[in-house]
Amino acid sequence: MAVERNAGCALDMELVTAPHVNLPSLIRRCQSHMARRSIKSDWQTAWLLRAATCIDLTTLSGDDTQANVQRLCFKAKSPIQQDIMKDLELDELPITTGCVCVYPSRVAEAVKFLEGTGIPVASVAAGFPAGQTSMKQRLEEIEDAVKAGAGEIDIVITRAHVLQGNWVELYEETKAMRAACGDAHLKAIIATGELATMTNVYKASLVCMMAGADFIKTSTGKEGVNATFPVALTMIRAIREYYERTGFKVGFKPAGGISKAKDALSWLALMKEELGDEWTTPHLFRIGASSLLIDIERQLYHRATGKYAARHQLPM
Repeated sequence: MAVERNAGCALDMELVTAPHVNLPSLIRRCQSHMARRSIKSDWQTAWLLRAATCIDLTTLSGDDTQANVQRLCFKAKSPIQQDIMKDLELDELPITTGCVCVYPSRVAEAVKFLEGTGIPVASVAAGFPAGQTSMKQRLEEIEDAVKAGAGEIDIVITRAHVLQGNWVELYEETKAMRAACGDAHLKAIIATGELATMTNVYKASLVCMMAGADFIKTSTGKEGVNATFPVALTMIRAIREYYERTGFKVGFKPAGGISKAKDALSWLALMKEELGDEWTTPHLFRIGASSLLIDIERQLYHRATGKYAARHQLPM
């Protein structure tokens, strides 16, 4: 299911400066959602499998090697053990993860190991995770990753632009990085844990979408605070407003701190309620949490056998 790319639009300062997030109301909505959402029986199996297809399987460690990347790519191609799928009578379903995400230096290896699968390779770039390198270096890093075969680029914004209200600078920076991506899709990491207020999160989300971001992403996974439901709802509402004004559908990616299958179901339910079914597919929704896959597989093992597997039985 192809989604038209976000072409962006001119920076609308009136729209950017107007919003103010009502924090108590935001928190109440999130608490209500978390308290009442429960998915059971066969529906749970289906939603867990959907969640697996939305995971960006990631390795971003200093000790990454070709062997690490190869193992991750193998898992991306078959995220749920085949004996579990067979016991569930679902072994004919073509389940893969949303993508494999690595550092730019590992992109070519990932592309080689995923050849012919249709699974995209994503690369972090643009001075990840702090974004404190020069613009020239950041753009060159994006271009190098694209040349190596990356189909998606996860960039980091300059947080100082947001904290100082430099919206024109943020717009121009993101627009330049979108241009450097070419045909590769741009995921803009706005690092919500470092933006001070939810109003800043909302405004930064709008500006990045106006500049042409295909996805907006909560965090690098390296901040003290990563993906939370209040942050997510703020960004999702920005996506909805942007879609209503421009007709462009922008994806959403929470990252960091999501490790339980039940949480993944709650994230999917939030997307369905706020944006609709299309935003529960990997074309418009991703989860940046590799450890989550282990718990999803564990829950499916329980659905198939009535027993819980030990973690060593379901290796990453």
